[in-house]
Amino acid sequence: MSAKVRVRFAPSPTGGLHLGGMRTALFNYLFARQNGGDFILRVEDTDQTRFVAGAEEYILDCLNWCGITPDEGPHAGGEYGSYRQSERKALYRQYAEQLVAQGNAYYAFDTPEELEQKRTETLNFQYGHTHRNELRNSIFLPVKEVHDLLDAGTPHVIRIKMPVDETIGFTDMIRGRVNFETSQVDDKVLLKADGMPTYHLAVVVDDYLMKITHAFRGEEWLPSASVHLLLWEYLGWKNEMPQWAHLPLILRPDGHGKLSKRDGDIFGFPVYAMNWTDPKNGELTQGFRELGFLPEAFVNLLALLGWNNGTDQEIFSLEELTEQFSMDRISKAGAQFDFEKAKWFNHEWIKQSSASNLISDVIPVLRAHDIFAENHPQLKKIIDLVKDRCTLLTDFYEHSAYFFQKPAENSIDWPSIQPKWNDAKTDFFIAFIQKSQEIEGWNAANIETTFKALVVEKGIKISEVMLPFRIILVGGKFGPAVFDIAEVLGNQEMVERIEFALSILSR
Repeated sequence: MSAKVRVRFAPSPTGGLHLGGMRTALFNYLFARQNGGDFILRVEDTDQTRFVAGAEEYILDCLNWCGITPDEGPHAGGEYGSYRQSERKALYRQYAEQLVAQGNAYYAFDTPEELEQKRTETLNFQYGHTHRNELRNSIFLPVKEVHDLLDAGTPHVIRIKMPVDETIGFTDMIRGRVNFETSQVDDKVLLKADGMPTYHLAVVVDDYLMKITHAFRGEEWLPSASVHLLLWEYLGWKNEMPQWAHLPLILRPDGHGKLSKRDGDIFGFPVYAMNWTDPKNGELTQGFRELGFLPEAFVNLLALLGWNNGTDQEIFSLEELTEQFSMDRISKAGAQFDFEKAKWFNHEWIKQSSASNLISDVIPVLRAHDIFAENHPQLKKIIDLVKDRCTLLTDFYEHSAYFFQKPAENSIDWPSIQPKWNDAKTDFFIAFIQKSQEIEGWNAANIETTFKALVVEKGIKISEVMLPFRIILVGGKFGPAVFDIAEVLGNQEMVERIEFALSILSR
């Protein structure tokens, strides 16, 4: 590649960031990093009617959480700014006017009411070559009337004039050659009545001015490519057009149609990267982060929605993805989203993460349940003991609460102890309390040795006291190795729990 690689992620600040958008951002980032290029964030906020306050900051937070921070953008600066399209409004008109002067675009003065009437009168109405000569535009109207309308400040849009019966196309990096028949495409609006560009004009102008070399976007934008191809040609920039790749759709779990926010509500899983609260109605939509996903797992699962490295490997760090990512391994077919598989990725990442890396995520989970464990001397040890049991970060409360809080009397699984309880077991645990005071070096191995030696001395079966010991300490038939639990609890806490259980069992 001769020119320096420059790619852009160009979301609209209209609400929560869908995982499809996050995947687009990720693939852009990976391609840029792999090729020593730049990853740019460009905010496409030209549709002011859909603009939502706070959405831009939210988008940047999502990118930062995933570790795919842009090199240039509204918050990072750069020599090609501004990176908000609304702040570039003045420059788009000159290119739209250039297209009108060349005869490749025209002014259209039709009101919304007139167009609605036309749609009512004409079946499958399209504003294009079959009807443009019947409407109020600079193709049909006399030149003087057009000038008078413009001089009077009459509201108007600028539309591209699509050629008739031409075949145009490009080579997509994923799909190969893609062709379009121009007669089947309507005359899209390029500049709106408020002076704001539509996506069609803005994306071409900005990609050119920002020297974008590769443009990756969702498959749903493929039908618009014909308009963009012509704009690159009409504006004289054809030789500088970026290489395009249209990414496969992310499909519903049943494979029927594109995954939407509504589908997430139906199937019971998030489709946004992070929590999003709609400022208009206060509605909260849950994100993967708040549900309990690690960013590493979220990035990993995104990458494998439509891409693989050709092997059976499924767990990839961001660094590994950067090394191995390639456009030729992206599938043309849609990628079916599987939430169970997504949770599997998170479980695997939790298991392989160190306690040091997990601690900052676990502390807030515990704090939400009034457990303030930040200064607990054994917190890292506890995390290491239970992490293999946790699918989501939120699971750390369920699997570790007993380390910090004594099990409540009504939460202990007494029915699994009481029916077979006898004086011999009471005698054993009283003796174990005494023996435990003599253990030098309080660790799991020494606790286990003392416990088992006492079993032999008392002439009972170890199976008769192991399960009661676990239930006494944690409240139920769960948790890691019981002697590890005892080590973390410490001798005093262990003894207190045994004495409490004996007081209940002796009633």
